[in-house]
Amino acid sequence: MLHADKRALEQNLKVNLLRIREKELRFYTDNCVAIGTQASLLSGFAYSGLIQIVIPEGRNDTLITAYLCVTVTAMGLELIAVINAMLCSMLGPGLALRGPDGSMHRAVDEMLEEYRLTFFFFGIGLVAFHFSAILFAWVEFIWTVALAMSVVLSLFLYGMFHYFLRIYARFKVPPSLMITGRFDTDSSVYERTINAAELRSANLAHNETQSVRQQVKEYLYPISTAQSVLRDTHGPADAPR
Repeated sequence: MLHADKRALEQNLKVNLLRIREKELRFYTDNCVAIGTQASLLSGFAYSGLIQIVIPEGRNDTLITAYLCVTVTAMGLELIAVINAMLCSMLGPGLALRGPDGSMHRAVDEMLEEYRLTFFFFGIGLVAFHFSAILFAWVEFIWTVALAMSVVLSLFLYGMFHYFLRIYARFKVPPSLMITGRFDTDSSVYERTINAAELRSANLAHNETQSVRQQVKEYLYPISTAQSVLRDTHGPADAPR
């Protein structure tokens, strides 16, 4: 009787822990679907820029080649984002649902890094899409019109980049403060609280100690970075305390 009660308690606890982790899985799945939807829209626009325009005669061949190459690049990057988002939204929950014990943790950790990589491709494709529009203006119109369009598009591109950095810095969580649904034996990681001002200060202090390459690596691989920070702070998981 006691053995059965203990087994039932263990199973109920395991199910409750998996429900917490499932919230993360749904969050990343929804993010992948949102990115895939917008990327498919942009790839369709880029494809239209290849097949539905008529290039006037006498235009510079180098300019035409640059326009076509940048447009194909934008379409390819957005299609990569679409494919990555589709595969993550299908295979990630499939691994968590049908995989062996521990698959939920692996699915969530992998989806976090894959969805960020997918967003990276989406962002680079969006930049290429703007450069394609600038080159289209120089291919299709006279230089005065092309110059005006180039200035406007450049301002919009700068504005998007500026507001992306501002919003990302506002909501970014440093690796040392990142909390996931995976339970750790060190309860101090979960008992720590922080307000918005302290979070912003922690982000600024963290960014000052990192190079651009380290910040890009942290964005693309947040789980491995957070685990490295936790190991440096609390020591290895199997180390004596």
